[in-house]
Amino acid sequence: MSDIEKFESGAPVMGVIGLGYVGLPLAVEAADAGLTVLGLDTSKRVVDLLSRGESHVGDVEAARVAEHVESGRFRATTDPSVLQECDAIAICVPTPLGKTRDPDVSYIVAASESVAAHLRPGQLITLESTTYPGTTREILLPVLEASGLHVGRDFYLCFSPERVDPGNETWQTKNTPKVIGGITEACTRVGAVFYGRFIDTMVPVSSAEAAELTKILENTFRSINIGLANETALIAERLGVDVWEVIEAASTKPFGFMRFVPGPGLGGHCIPVDPQYLSWKMRTMNYRTRFIELASEINGEMPRFVLEKVREALNHVGRAVRGSRILVLGVAYKPDIDDLRESPALDILELLEGDGAEVVYHDPHVPRIPEHEPGGPRESTTLSGDRLEWADLVLLVTDHAALELEMVWQAAPLIVDARDAFRRAGFPVEGSWIVKTTD
Repeated sequence: MSDIEKFESGAPVMGVIGLGYVGLPLAVEAADAGLTVLGLDTSKRVVDLLSRGESHVGDVEAARVAEHVESGRFRATTDPSVLQECDAIAICVPTPLGKTRDPDVSYIVAASESVAAHLRPGQLITLESTTYPGTTREILLPVLEASGLHVGRDFYLCFSPERVDPGNETWQTKNTPKVIGGITEACTRVGAVFYGRFIDTMVPVSSAEAAELTKILENTFRSINIGLANETALIAERLGVDVWEVIEAASTKPFGFMRFVPGPGLGGHCIPVDPQYLSWKMRTMNYRTRFIELASEINGEMPRFVLEKVREALNHVGRAVRGSRILVLGVAYKPDIDDLRESPALDILELLEGDGAEVVYHDPHVPRIPEHEPGGPRESTTLSGDRLEWADLVLLVTDHAALELEMVWQAAPLIVDARDAFRRAGFPVEGSWIVKTTD
């Protein structure tokens, strides 16, 4: 049986390095399709949890994990020697930014060294971690070829970016089209055939670099357009115009306009971070990514804009931020998930306390902000009539569906809404951002 036949119709064993919000859904989808999956993670806590049939990823139900653990189709381990048993290996490790906003590829390097130590002929290696164009060829390829095996002949190397949208119930790993680009044509062909076993639609491109840039473009597009929406909010504020009304009116155009909305800032690992990979790469080539840098600057200032709206609302009733009691609703970076990564709410908490406010938060999905996060450690308070009466001002940062807006509206004397949630819910708001200033 040829390599491509093995991946197309045989029984290849899949390895997944990194069992987080990207790797675990991928592993479960492959197991759903009947493949045997060996998951590798450096966290013993995560491995023990998964081995008990539990899940630490909100989009993956524990029942699915338990089913595959019981059937033997999925096994989690901290032992990298299992990679030798795998025919296909997906690398799904973190790619954070360093303190100087440079890409930290140390996790990719460590994963590639683990793969290289157990590399054998016929294996398919795919990097799924978001990174700058050139990473697959410049970092992984030399480490793997140091084994004496040659890419495209002895083993296959591809980049296939994750397209995970936490909390999205419509588009998940299986039905989201998957881009893949290999170091050689043979790599792309083998990679597309293998992933096609459990992904509905494959989108092959001509190279690993094309696939890497595709992922960066997707999130840069969103970052820049959100930056435009945020700048429009700043413009509308100075013109005395309601930005939400303007966006809704513009959205009625059936062509040539795509709706993006302003907010308290960008959060999550992808949109605030991914464009910076491309900016860094282009700086090494003596090119300045002006759109990316400007959008990042505008989006990064939105927490301070929200602080100004809080000041304005409190001034309306003759109070200063210092000494005021403020209840923040929602600290996850987007609705209905528990993810705190890069959440603007954390910056807002610190800004409010820096101005002397007494701040508590309520988030039904985030019971505790850990010590290592800005604004932590602290625990979520109960959303009750007593807590709302305690607060001088309520600031809505993340519009979780579970928030009881009616109770908040009735009890809170001052409300600043950074998500237009109260207007969308039909409450008689007084304006944009500052939506209620009376009892």
